[in-house]
Amino acid sequence: MRDYRDAKAMAQTLRQALKERSVSLTHSESLELVARILGFADWNVLSARIQAAPAPAPTANPVTTIKLPVVPMRDVVFFPQMSAPLWASRVKTVRAIGQAMATDRRIFVVTQRRIADDDPKAADLYEVGVIASIASDIKLEDGTTKLIVNGLRRAHVVRLEADESCLVAEVSPIQEEGAAEEEAEILAREVRRRFESYANVSLSSPPQGLLHLAHANSPGRTADAMALYLSVDIAQRQELLQTASIIERLKLILAMMDADRKAA
Repeated sequence: MRDYRDAKAMAQTLRQALKERSVSLTHSESLELVARILGFADWNVLSARIQAAPAPAPTANPVTTIKLPVVPMRDVVFFPQMSAPLWASRVKTVRAIGQAMATDRRIFVVTQRRIADDDPKAADLYEVGVIASIASDIKLEDGTTKLIVNGLRRAHVVRLEADESCLVAEVSPIQEEGAAEEEAEILAREVRRRFESYANVSLSSPPQGLLHLAHANSPGRTADAMALYLSVDIAQRQELLQTASIIERLKLILAMMDADRKAA
């Protein structure tokens, strides 16, 4: 028994169960009976004991974190479910890729705040990025590494460490909110409808570059797929990435499309 309300709930349950068997008790009588069942002289003694007991400490949900090598992006915001080529030439980034390929091929893709930073530190990167998997890597003749990367899920930086070879981030995956709500489905349909006129395309038979939009089969995927094609700057795209609520993300996309239309 945790608190005063638990005992009352037991009494209510007992009273209802007896009533179904044609045994009638008053609320006070059921409280007294619960007290006797639990080994107390009467309800007053039980009530006093419960109120004097310290409240149980809340059980905290453990935070799951993952350590991953970091691949900073200068002018691209990566999204979950996005598959795209990336080119890496900076020494620390190439080392981060090598570290990932030697383990489970996962990296943390995160956008840097200023394009010109050649050696970004923790403060130079946004706090939210994407856990991604390297599908393939090719070393080119000029020393650049070309990757095909698949975005997996959003994650928030808990700690960012710089070892001798590369940046390593301890990240916590972000749980999306509102995926099952009816409002999210309604907003996703509206986003798709408006996007057709916004981009002057038909999503029933989209151009080659937009084919994956036709396969965005959930409100969250719809929002992330649409975010790639909006005429917005890096900071606005990052805002969409950082918005865990699918409903709020879809509303932001609608607002951004409206703002762009008015500015045109």
